Amino acid sequence: MVNIAVLGYGTVGSGVVEVIDENSESIDRKSGDEIRIKYVLDLRDFPGDRVEKILVHDFDVILNDPEVKIVVEVMGGIEPAYTFVKKSLMAGKSVCTSNKELVAAHGPELIALARKNNINFLFEASVGGAIPVIRPINSSLTADRILEIKGILNGTTNYILTQMAVEGWDFDKALSTAQELGYAERNPEADIEGYDATRKIAILSSLASGRNVDFSNIYTEGISKITATDISYAKKMNCAIKLLASFTNEDDGNYAMVAPFIVSASHPLYSVSGVYNAIFVKGSHIGDVMFYGSGAGKLPTACAVVADIVDAAKHIDKHIYTFWSDEQLPLTGIENATRSFFVRVSGKRAQLEDTVKKEFGEVSYIELDEALGEFGFITAPLTEKSFDEHLSNIPGVLGRIRFEEKKNAGC
Repeated sequence: MVNIAVLGYGTVGSGVVEVIDENSESIDRKSGDEIRIKYVLDLRDFPGDRVEKILVHDFDVILNDPEVKIVVEVMGGIEPAYTFVKKSLMAGKSVCTSNKELVAAHGPELIALARKNNINFLFEASVGGAIPVIRPINSSLTADRILEIKGILNGTTNYILTQMAVEGWDFDKALSTAQELGYAERNPEADIEGYDATRKIAILSSLASGRNVDFSNIYTEGISKITATDISYAKKMNCAIKLLASFTNEDDGNYAMVAPFIVSASHPLYSVSGVYNAIFVKGSHIGDVMFYGSGAGKLPTACAVVADIVDAAKHIDKHIYTFWSDEQLPLTGIENATRSFFVRVSGKRAQLEDTVKKEFGEVSYIELDEALGEFGFITAPLTEKSFDEHLSNIPGVLGRIRFEEKKNAGC
């Protein structure tokens, strides 16, 4: 029998308990042993709940019990999760976590500690919810050199942008509905400002490169400035706006960023809607592979955690090697990245065409309704630095959004 302890009985923690209870026969068969939850740690009490008899409030009860072989951290945040996880690993207990904040901030250290003690630190559920992407990068794709990772890594923002496009809602209504449905937190900053996606792409970039990518060095923009008018322009171009996270390993450097992008209807990410996530991985020999599925939710995330529990149970006293060192991977600034841009400008097109042409040369114009008192245009491909320099000379700029495709073909 393999005894485990679950730290945190919130959304994911209760999901882990539910999945193990309901699928125990299948899980035991696949792990080769009986997996049983001996403790659940939480500060709260849950009278009448299934975990009432195994609930503890003191972490030391778990830490000092030699029968507990696997600790499942689903508390979220850095502390006390980091302290509890580190102590568990030092005590010879494997750890499975869904905590992307913890993994992004302390991944190399905790992996090294697990390796030293011949146990495991597993974190499949920290990126993409139910989508299996970390394990493939760490095992199935190890024969190839990963050149690029790009995708939709945050279900909350994808839901908001989808509702704005499909239902015609403004940003505030889409966000409030996401909160009502439990897709967004009461404080949604981490999602809508891109920080959640940034931590996830930092984890994937680190695994792909084998060196540590500091999430604080990744250029990040969220979707809080995207308006219903932006969505209308995108729809007129037969496009969609998506929050994309990307990592690129190119000859001239390593690029990573999170920002809203305009994607064409022919792009595979165009049809990824709602809370779903999709992740492209490009290898030097395998080409493109895509991972798609539910990126959030209680039970999908819990299933990813339980899959790690099964893996850890199958490798008691045997470390599963993870290629992620503490050596820092330097990131190149995005100023030299080349792409086309969509720009919205206040005023009449006829009065500003000469200025636009002087700065950007030939552009493609997009107009919605003359009554709006604005127009849009698409630039030819140019570097971020050059674009910013020229844009500063255009009066009345209302906003700009990057194109995913590096070409001036619109959508």
